[in-house]
Amino acid sequence: MNSDESRTPKDQDLAAQKSSESPASNSQESNNSEGQNETQENASASAAKSNSRERDELAQQVAELERQKQALEKEIESLQQSKTQMLSEQVEQTQQTLGRMVQEGLKELEQRKQALQISVEQLERRQERIREEMRTTFAGASQELAIRVQGFKDYLVGSLQDLSVAAEQLELPSSEPEETSPPEIPTESPEEAPTPQFAEQGFHEQTQQIRSILDQYRTLPDYYGSPWQLRRTFEPIHAERVTKWFFSQGGRGALRSLGSRLQNILVASAVISVLRTMYGERVRTLVLANTPERLGEWRRGLQDCLGISRSDFGPARGVVLFENPEALVQKADRLVEDKQLPLIVVDEAEELISLSLLQFPLWLAFAPDAQSESSYMY
Repeated sequence: MNSDESRTPKDQDLAAQKSSESPASNSQESNNSEGQNETQENASASAAKSNSRERDELAQQVAELERQKQALEKEIESLQQSKTQMLSEQVEQTQQTLGRMVQEGLKELEQRKQALQISVEQLERRQERIREEMRTTFAGASQELAIRVQGFKDYLVGSLQDLSVAAEQLELPSSEPEETSPPEIPTESPEEAPTPQFAEQGFHEQTQQIRSILDQYRTLPDYYGSPWQLRRTFEPIHAERVTKWFFSQGGRGALRSLGSRLQNILVASAVISVLRTMYGERVRTLVLANTPERLGEWRRGLQDCLGISRSDFGPARGVVLFENPEALVQKADRLVEDKQLPLIVVDEAEELISLSLLQFPLWLAFAPDAQSESSYMY
């Protein structure tokens, strides 16, 4: 069956109408297509222009970014240089600070070293002075405390010996009290005459011998000599005191203290040594001090100066220690009766001297110095 045949009349009318209208529509369509082409061309032109502007803007943005990049790179480089410079400056400053600290530390250490060297030198000089003092003062100031501590013990031993001997001597005259006392006074007095004359002569006959002995003590000290010989350094000040006592005072007088009991003992030791050299064992030293401690000092000092031992101390020995002047006078009387030469030595601390001591031909007292008097009050 044909399509035309199958169409209805209505459809055929519509087709005829369309065919009559087709030329007009075709012309109209062609006009529309031309307009569209122009529009498209205009649109493409405007798009091209806009694209060109966008490219220009992008190029400008890229150029700006490049400039910013270069600026940032320069800034980074500048910051790196600044950082490097700051680090170098800080390192240099730190090194300088450390250098100054090291220099200051070295300077301080050098100052401390110098101060220590000065202190060491001072201590060495002080040690040398102490050694010299120990050589010159035979015991040294450091032994004063030990002397005082041991003095009482030594004095007790000596006192017991004195008591025992005194007891024995008290028993002897008890059997013949009337026969011994009267005849001894008149008979011994003429025999004692040489002893006072000996003191009155002032030792002028023995001047050369005494000066020779003192010069030997001063120039050629013998620290390991025989007992009763001076074993300590004999300074000019000591020689001046001893010379004055021998030649100016005739063996009977007071000498100004040297300011120390140890120094006074050294002077007394020199006197004892000279007398023992000249008269041997006839010389008996009687020491008077009012406290056991001071007597202990005298015992230790004489031992050190004269090289004697404790066995040389006692009532029947070369040195006798007394705390009471009356007992000393009695002992000196007995020694004179036995034709001995008692040498009485009075300590500086004795404020009062019994007049009975002045009757003997040999006595040496030390007068306290006003400036050093307080050092003996203990």
